[in-house]
Amino acid sequence: MILAVAALSQGCSAKVRSYKAHVVETLPHDRSSYTQGLFFHGGSLYESTGQWGESTMRIVDLRSGEALRKLDFDRKYFVEGSVILDGNLYILTWTGKVAFIYDAATLEWRRSVAYPREGWGLTTDGKQLIASDGSSKLYFMDTALKTQRTVQVRLDGRPVKYLNELEWIDGKIWANVYMSDMILIINPSDGSVEATVDCTGLLPRQLRNGSEDVLNGIAYDPSSRAIYLTGKYWPKMFRIELK
Repeated sequence: MILAVAALSQGCSAKVRSYKAHVVETLPHDRSSYTQGLFFHGGSLYESTGQWGESTMRIVDLRSGEALRKLDFDRKYFVEGSVILDGNLYILTWTGKVAFIYDAATLEWRRSVAYPREGWGLTTDGKQLIASDGSSKLYFMDTALKTQRTVQVRLDGRPVKYLNELEWIDGKIWANVYMSDMILIINPSDGSVEATVDCTGLLPRQLRNGSEDVLNGIAYDPSSRAIYLTGKYWPKMFRIELK
């Protein structure tokens, strides 16, 4: 997996690479979590969860899947993607037209900011915020959530809609495609898809009880270079490699 990611970071070819997610470790995940945002920061795993009346922001114990700290949101908000940049925790809402900003160290609310579109996924390259809205576009924003530029994500020249949860990994944007088992690996400069990751069968049939929703949630731990995937209401999280 490390070699595969490193190769992707060195540049793109005209041919889109195809990978398969291979599970190397299975970990617990809270089945009540409708996973929207998933990321590591300072060695801790953060997860934002959605649904009306169920939306939370959590710091999660990776080994047990249990929430070490949790923020609950008013039932009028459907929480979506989240990320930390420059000491601030940014949390999007789906149709609320508002984003929340918290102190990343204390989880104390700082302010709410008007947000001009639907909130879906959110990540950062360490300098700016990068968001999706369920379309084929990605929005690069400053810390005031003002859009600086936009790219359209294209696979073999065709726009790909339903971009959802996002993660920045070694200079590329990884994106879940809503209602699919595919992850896209995207060049941030022009939106071209450099590779796809097939996650079909990631959650085995024997672990399903019918309550699970779609694949959603990509977290990269830079200290170990490990990639973790999960889904909405999934009972497990998976550390994967690319094959």
